[in-house]
Amino acid sequence: MISNERFAGIRAFVQAVEAGSFSRAAQQLGMSPSSVGKAVARLEQRLDVRLFHRTTRSLSLTDEGLAFHDSCLRALRELEQAEAGLAERRSQPAGRLRITVPVLLGRDWVMPLLLQLAAQYPALSIEAQFSNRPVDFAEEGCDLAVRIGLLQDSANLAARQLGVQHLAVCAAPAYLAQHGAPATPDELDRHACIAMLRDGRPEAWKFQDQQGKLRDVAITSRLRLGHLEAVAQAALAGHGLAQLPRWLVETALASGRLQMVLEPYATAGMPLYAAWPASRAMTARLRLVIDTLREHVPPGLQADRP
Repeated sequence: MISNERFAGIRAFVQAVEAGSFSRAAQQLGMSPSSVGKAVARLEQRLDVRLFHRTTRSLSLTDEGLAFHDSCLRALRELEQAEAGLAERRSQPAGRLRITVPVLLGRDWVMPLLLQLAAQYPALSIEAQFSNRPVDFAEEGCDLAVRIGLLQDSANLAARQLGVQHLAVCAAPAYLAQHGAPATPDELDRHACIAMLRDGRPEAWKFQDQQGKLRDVAITSRLRLGHLEAVAQAALAGHGLAQLPRWLVETALASGRLQMVLEPYATAGMPLYAAWPASRAMTARLRLVIDTLREHVPPGLQADRP
């Protein structure tokens, strides 16, 4: 069984890595800097390895320290899961849940729900990352991800579909009054189109023909913008046509500030999933967040949309 002294050394080591210095780690642990330094030194002596490169101004991990830190984090996560398992016996969601969500969708839909859960369950701790890139669950220690599109690594994941992201080609009424509306995707080259930049390249627009075949259409654009909200703003200002997630422009469509075109060519949409590692047990906190997301899907993301 691990002694208090050994555990104190591991705790001081992990905190020093996260804080970046012994002095900041000492403040966070309520210890003196010398006590933290001695605890780490005893840990290094016991392991017979140097964990840190030390100078008067900096603290950095050795290769051995980096590997040991990764092992410590995995062990601490297992301890957290053990604590959460005990809390589940009281049917009270507790412990830390790490979730990653798409930037805009996470801000507008997921985050308000997480804040409600944080207020309702004081024992629940939430870490939310906002990113549009796929997450590496094992590397990043993530518990849950909200993903748009097909799951490429589905063999290692468990998932529940939350809804569908539909795309809408739309423009301001003033633009359509002056230039007319395209009747087919082939007429887009006669219009001003506002492109979404993805990894530095304009994203092709997606359509479905009358036979149900998916088709990507490369558009010619004068405005190429790297943020969906910026694309929506340009469309609202009358700069041309834009293909945008339906949920993002739902209010503008309902108020008439934007109008949809090319509706017969709209795709069936991309599935929206809550995904988590299949190897992990379903904890009360994970179940709570998934169920909350499923119960509060916005109208613009519901699966029965046209």
